[in-house]
Amino acid sequence: MQHTKHNDLSEVSSAWLERYRHSPAEQKALYKRTLTIVSISQIFGGAGLAAGVTVGALLAQQMLGTDAYAGVPSALLTLGSAGAALLVGRFSQRYGRRIGLTVGFLLGGLGAVGVILAAVWSNVWLLFAALLLYGSGTATNLQARYAGTDLASSKQRATAVSTAMVFTTFGAVAGPNLVNVMGNVALFFHMPALTGPFMLAAVAYFMAGIVLFVLLRPDPLVVAERLRMLQQAVTNVDSAQSVSEQSGDKKGIIAGAVVMVLTQVVMVAIMTMTPVHMRHHGHDLGAIGLVIGFHIGAMYLPSLVTGMLVDRLGRAAMAIASGITLLLAGMIAALAPADSMILLIVALCLLGLGWNLGLISGTALIVDSTEASTRAKVQGSVDVLIALSGAAGGALSGMVVAGASYPILSLAGGGVSLLLIPFVIWSRRKGQSV
Repeated sequence: MQHTKHNDLSEVSSAWLERYRHSPAEQKALYKRTLTIVSISQIFGGAGLAAGVTVGALLAQQMLGTDAYAGVPSALLTLGSAGAALLVGRFSQRYGRRIGLTVGFLLGGLGAVGVILAAVWSNVWLLFAALLLYGSGTATNLQARYAGTDLASSKQRATAVSTAMVFTTFGAVAGPNLVNVMGNVALFFHMPALTGPFMLAAVAYFMAGIVLFVLLRPDPLVVAERLRMLQQAVTNVDSAQSVSEQSGDKKGIIAGAVVMVLTQVVMVAIMTMTPVHMRHHGHDLGAIGLVIGFHIGAMYLPSLVTGMLVDRLGRAAMAIASGITLLLAGMIAALAPADSMILLIVALCLLGLGWNLGLISGTALIVDSTEASTRAKVQGSVDVLIALSGAAGGALSGMVVAGASYPILSLAGGGVSLLLIPFVIWSRRKGQSV
């Protein structure tokens, strides 16, 4: 492997590889084991990412004393996740998924600790720096979805992504609903109540990293690449055919990236300002945590079903469904009375579902279009674009709400999501099989 050190590849002996190479049953067993380990880590990772989503904007609002910059935490978190996506992707390509994902989760845990210290010391600059580092956990949580696909067949890839994602639900839904409990824990230690969820995040991210470091052996990306190299040793591939395939791969990568970027912008913008909108209209932290809990549940819980639909109905159909769902979410969020918990929950659930459809269909396109020798590096680069788009959505969301209103933000987000439809149609006309 071009980007993998020899000492990382040596963990898998030639005899061991030959056994996997000639035994589909052994490959299937390793694929299932990898997916199980990744899923366990995702439970912890989901709990870790929920803190920033639920109370990050509220903490900044409290420390800065204004709503205009309430979107800054989300922007910093996603900017941090952009840098981490690049780092985790490069580390995974060079050292394997195990090392790359472990490093990312440990950095996210350190960021959560930094947020706690910033709140205790009332240091805004430390808060901003810590949120950048905290974003590593979010990026790593998303990058982990790729690990289950390394050994999956072409008809299993979206399902593999969705299986890992659905386990994120357990931690991600529990996190927001523990806001009050963790707030009381923080108060017990004479710390601001809003630091409580970040205490949970620190422990959760550290645990996710430990699970992957200890259990993710053999490394799925290393195994997939070694198997590919063995296959190439006995198969001569026509050079002209390789050039044609590389061209098609680039189109697939572009298509997958655009789908995920647009869904990320819309989701982050509306999600970021919903807690602030609710707080302005008298909702307490428990109510906010409930709404965000439903939202995060909708982001991950439908994954098993949507993954199978993406594999069976195709990437294009589900990408278009994502755009329509996000449009409905924006319209309901804009029209819902501020005191209507039910309608806010419906809007945020549709927002999460639309994101889920876009992420899984886009991820499947990326995996379809890459090989193990470059996969992690490309995936990390694409996730950088996703994170940067989320950063832009988070930063602009506060300014839009401060200058206009939450309903205007929601309607604008729904309108942007419709761009998915003409893009997918254009991709198919250009010959892209999505």
